[in-house]
Order: sequence, then structure tokens, then C-alpha cells
Amino acid sequence: MVDHPNSTEPSRSSLGHGFWRRLSSQRENIQTILLAVFLALLIRSFVAEARYIPSGSMEPTLRIDDRLIVEKLSYEFQQPERGQVIVFMPPKRTNIDQAFIKRVIGLPGDTIEVNNGKVILNGAALNEPYTAAPPAYVLPRQQVPPGHFFVMGDNRNNSFDSHLWGFLPRQNVIGRAVFRFWPLERVGTID
Repeated sequence: MVDHPNSTEPSRSSLGHGFWRRLSSQRENIQTILLAVFLALLIRSFVAEARYIPSGSMEPTLRIDDRLIVEKLSYEFQQPERGQVIVFMPPKRTNIDQAFIKRVIGLPGDTIEVNNGKVILNGAALNEPYTAAPPAYVLPRQQVPPGHFFVMGDNRNNSFDSHLWGFLPRQNVIGRAVFRFWPLERVGTID
């Protein structure tokens, strides 16, 4: 068949051109989607991710169903600091395969004990305005080993934390809770 400029019938070459244009457009869409998925996975793996709070162990600071942004990148270059709220995988001895969120209380080399409703860090009682209530248990004095942290929930009497299962290895730390984005009336930074 020969293309004629006055022909009303579409030629094979014009049909082929539309097909290739649609295929090219679909290929570009697929590439864009794949790139977006790749970037999202990269960001979630190394930079930040969203998490929710499933329990009351961090009340009153964090409540059940709060949604948070957990920042991961800074801990590649520095250690967690005392008072920061971190997300981590619990030690294997807990037999739990789900991330926890607690506050860093003791750093490597610190001594920790709980007595008379006070957390005592390096011989001095901590001022803890973020807790739900004073701890109603006793923890004998112990020293945080190198490469480990002592973490506690802000709801001291309702938290499965270092006072029960021991020290948290550094390699288990995922990141730091930095921002609450839900519920809207509680949006803000995590201090």
C-alpha cells in the first residue's frame, strides 16, 4: 500500500507511529514508577520511615496510635544521646521480633539503679518530668557495658524495657523518633 496525501484511510506507517508513541509513553510511566519505588525504598532503608505506637509504654510522651517519623541517618555518624527517644529491635533474649520505642537513659559506662521510686544515674537521681509515674520496682546498681544502652519507657510501670531484659546492643538501634505527624492536634517534634 502506498501513502497518498489525499487518502482518508490511515496508512500502516501512521498506525505504527501511534503504537510506538503509546509504547514509549507507557515505558516512560513504568520507568517513573520504578524510580519512585526505588527512591522510596532507599529513603525508608537509610534516611527515615514512618512508625506507629502500638502500646502505652511511652505515655504520656507518646500515645497509642501516634504516628511518627523515625530519622535513621544521624546514627550512622554519631551515637544516641541520653534522653533521646529511639526505635530499635529488642535483644534476641526477649523472643520478640518487633521494633520497640523507648528513651535512652544510660550510655556505655554509666551506672544505673532504681530505688525508692527514683532512677539513679551515676549516683544522682534523674529529674524526669516526662514520666507517667515513678517506678514502683527496685533495680540493683549495674554498669552499662561498652557498645550498649539502658533504655526505659516513659510509662515506667508499664514498659517491657532494659529493667526487665537488660542492656540494648548498639547494633539493634534503628533510628531516632523526631516528629509526630498524627493525630493532627498533637503534631510536633519529639523531645
